[in-house]
Amino acid sequence: MRKGELTRERIIAEAAPIFNQRGFAGSSMQDVMEATGLEKGGLYRHFRSKEELAVESFRYALAQAVKLRTDKLDCSHGAVEHLRSIVKRFVETPAAVPGGCPLMNTAIDADDGNTVLRAMAKKGLSDWRARLCGVIEEGIKSGQIAPETQPRRVSNTIIAILEGALMMSRLEGTKTALQDAQITLDSLIEGIRNSVNKATEY
Repeated sequence: MRKGELTRERIIAEAAPIFNQRGFAGSSMQDVMEATGLEKGGLYRHFRSKEELAVESFRYALAQAVKLRTDKLDCSHGAVEHLRSIVKRFVETPAAVPGGCPLMNTAIDADDGNTVLRAMAKKGLSDWRARLCGVIEEGIKSGQIAPETQPRRVSNTIIAILEGALMMSRLEGTKTALQDAQITLDSLIEGIRNSVNKATEY
């Protein structure tokens, strides 16, 4: 990788926590200059605008979050345990980039503002829902999850509860809301287990 590409990647990695913690409007190129030790010309050599840097920073932060939440998950015990593992990882593992979940932060920050970032956050949400739906659909096909289960509805519920609990936990400075969410979601996930499988377990 060329020196210029390495510098660009370093800028993105160091700018990501700034945008994730302060939002687009609350972050400045001066903040990034101080974090990276670069002058204005050095930044604008790699990024045409603050928006371009914010977009790349969000893309980086989201990729780190997805990797953290999906890398090396134990999928060997079927769809139900796979879903439980996803919830457990979200609850127990600190954010990959300081500031919490980049998807939630960017969605709130860009709700009435930056349309590019809002579209990227919407795409990130859609991708997360699709991953969950994929697990559930596979579980239905394999007979592990009840056939009447609605993947979209369950996926939306999981995401909404986790993101809401994360917001509450960050606001209150404790993990109580996340832990409560995990207990609730464990019950929800157990509830969609195919009744045939339930009968063989007890």
